Amino acid sequence: MLEVKNLRKTYGDFTAVQGISFSLKPGDIFGFIGSNGAGKTTTIRMLATLLEPTSGTATLNGVDVVDQPMEIRRMIGYMPDFFGLYDDVKVWEYLDFFASIYGVSQRDKVIDEVLELTDLTIKKDAFVQSLSRGMQQRLCLARCLVHDPKLLLLDEPASGLDPRARAELKELIAELGRMGKIIIISSHILPELSDFCNSVGIIERGNLLAFGDVASVVRSIRPTKQINIEVLGDPDPAARFFASQTATRLGECSGNKLTIEFDGDESEQVELLKKALANEIKILSFAEDTANLEDVFMKLTTGAVS
Repeated sequence: MLEVKNLRKTYGDFTAVQGISFSLKPGDIFGFIGSNGAGKTTTIRMLATLLEPTSGTATLNGVDVVDQPMEIRRMIGYMPDFFGLYDDVKVWEYLDFFASIYGVSQRDKVIDEVLELTDLTIKKDAFVQSLSRGMQQRLCLARCLVHDPKLLLLDEPASGLDPRARAELKELIAELGRMGKIIIISSHILPELSDFCNSVGIIERGNLLAFGDVASVVRSIRPTKQINIEVLGDPDPAARFFASQTATRLGECSGNKLTIEFDGDESEQVELLKKALANEIKILSFAEDTANLEDVFMKLTTGAVS
C-alpha cells in the first residue's frame, strides 16, 4: 500500500507541490495527469527519494520515504522521462549490471524472465545503441523490474514512441498491474490513460484537483448522461417531445441536431427511444456523448503554471 499524506515541496517562496494526498493499493495503475510544470515530476521524485519533502509523509508498505530511503529504493523501480542507456553494452549485460547492484540472486534466471516479460528475448545479445526507441523504452522498464519492485514510478514512459510502440508499452504496463504492482504513470496522452488506468489524479500548480477511479472522476464533471440526437426534417417536434419527458432536459439545438441530458440507465434510454419513435419522431441517430479524461482535464484546469 502506498500512502501519501499532505506531501509538500517548496523552494524558498515557490511551492511546487501543495500538500497532496492519495493512496494506492497493489494492482492499481494510477494515471498522474498535469501540464508541464504542474508538479508531477516533483511528486514522483519525492516518492523515489530523490527529493526530500518539505512536509508531509509518504510510506510504501509502512516504510517512510524520508526515514528509510535505502529501504524504499529496494522496493521501487523509477523510470524518469529522460533515461540513460550505456553504449557498447549488450542488453543482457546492461540488465546484469543493475541486477548485481541490487544483489539479485540467480541473475541469469531473473534476466531471462524480465526479457521475456518485456518481449526483448530476441535482443538479448544486441548492443543497446542498436535498439529502436521503443525497444530502449522497454529495456529501461526491464531494468526497473530486475529486483521485483512493489512500486513502479514511470515519468512520461511513452514520450517519443510511435503508435505501435505505445500500444505495446500500454499492454506491458497493464500486465504489470495484473501482477499486483502499484504503478504511477504520468502522461499527456489522456485517451490512452483511460484504457488501462483504474485511477487518476489531476494536478495543476501543485494542487491535486481530482483523485479517484476513472469513472468517478469523469462523473464528477458530468453527473448526468448527455445524448446527441439527429432528426430528419423539422427538429421542433423532437424538441417538444424530449422537453416534455420527466427524465430529460433539453440542451442545445442546432439545425436538425439537439442535445438532451438524461438521468436514466441504458434500459431506460432504450425505452425513451422507443417512445420517441412511437410518437413519430424521425430519428436518424441517438447516441450518448460520454465524457472522457480530456473533458475532465479541460474542465478542471485553467492552463496556469506555477
